[in-house]
Amino acid sequence: MDYFPLFHQLAQQPVLVIGGGKIALRKITLLEKSGASIRVVAKSILPEIRNKQSCVCEQRAFAESDLHDVVLVVVATDDRAFNEQVSVLAKKQRLLVNVVDSPDLCNVIFPSIVDRNPLLIAITSSGRAPVLARTVRAKLESTIPASFGHLAQLASKFREQVKQTLSQADDRLRFWEKTLNGVTAEHVYAGRMDAAETSLLTALNNPDLRTLGEVYLVGAGPGDPDLLTFKALRLMQQADVVVHDALVSDAIMELVRRDADRIYVGKRRSNHALPQEQINQLLVDLAKQGKRVLRLKGGDPFIFGRGGEEIDLLAENAIPFQVVPGITAASGCASYSGIPLTHRDYAQSVRFVTGHLKDGSANLPWQDLVSTAQTLVFYMGLNGISTICEQLVAHGRDAQTPIALIQKGTTPEQKVFIGTLETMPDIVLREKPQAPTLTIVGEVVSLHEKLNWFNG
Repeated sequence: MDYFPLFHQLAQQPVLVIGGGKIALRKITLLEKSGASIRVVAKSILPEIRNKQSCVCEQRAFAESDLHDVVLVVVATDDRAFNEQVSVLAKKQRLLVNVVDSPDLCNVIFPSIVDRNPLLIAITSSGRAPVLARTVRAKLESTIPASFGHLAQLASKFREQVKQTLSQADDRLRFWEKTLNGVTAEHVYAGRMDAAETSLLTALNNPDLRTLGEVYLVGAGPGDPDLLTFKALRLMQQADVVVHDALVSDAIMELVRRDADRIYVGKRRSNHALPQEQINQLLVDLAKQGKRVLRLKGGDPFIFGRGGEEIDLLAENAIPFQVVPGITAASGCASYSGIPLTHRDYAQSVRFVTGHLKDGSANLPWQDLVSTAQTLVFYMGLNGISTICEQLVAHGRDAQTPIALIQKGTTPEQKVFIGTLETMPDIVLREKPQAPTLTIVGEVVSLHEKLNWFNG
């Protein structure tokens, strides 16, 4: 390795910054978080630096004596010859020196930092590709909750108590793995520290709870993995077993923890891998085995996703669970098709409707669905599209009302079929779109040609 990674304690330690411009300001802003005692020497110093209480500023030329009694030197000027001179002097005195944007003159470099104090992550490209290091940092920032440090503080607070209660190292390891990846952690991320401590102590003092698993009911969105929430991604990576639907795309399944067991329970029309009641019981059984269970559902689990039925049985059995909303198909498919669901000129309300009821019929309250100022979104309505169009017209909706049928929305296979209530049944017969599809009815569909950006 080009550099050996170390974390340096700089609190109250003297640090010299040579330079008073914008580059120096960036370094000073980072250094002051460490509690360092910062002295700035430069012929010209920005007001933003002079006004910092953490800095002592001396507006003058650098002198070699400035290197006395400091532990770190940061050189932040655009004069290459001067920077090299200071670097040589500092190294002769065995000081740590960082010359901004000149790794060949440094014996220490500033990494990109993910700060979740007391947890710190430092990333470096050894000065060769700083933008790449920042890119890695951005990826980590997006996956590590902002309050992760609070979780570390909680673990530190109860470390001795856990050690006294659980004498075996393996038992402590299992306890902390469950605690730092389960309900207690979620309380911390939500800022509920009192609830987090209660949850930790309850589990610590109740052996049965220590072995009980948890269920994550997660909405996977309409198909594009980029639409997943950060929380969804985090839970997908820590689950022991994944129970997933047919509507969860392959691209999203690729993001699930590699060694997790996978159980397919998808439903297609007249083809259910498992009846809903068996799925509900499966989640309970897996959790009672101590598993962290990811119940991954397309779209949002509470919008025609039967998520309420599944967590109802979990609640009856006192199984811990979390619900993570996902972007529902209506929002995702409409956005990727350039069709706003509401618009001041066309629709002041939107209504989500299932294309078929629990008994398989389409016996809907048609008289409530024909308002011209309302956008209708039909889920699971491909096979009943003729009935939908006929009934809307029969109950008063204009036969020339625009309608869009969106196939595999938000994915590279997205196709959008545009017609009217009169013409759409024939379009479906001719084009033979494939499930999953979503149907949007209303004047807002007329905006598709102008606002379509996804090339679907």
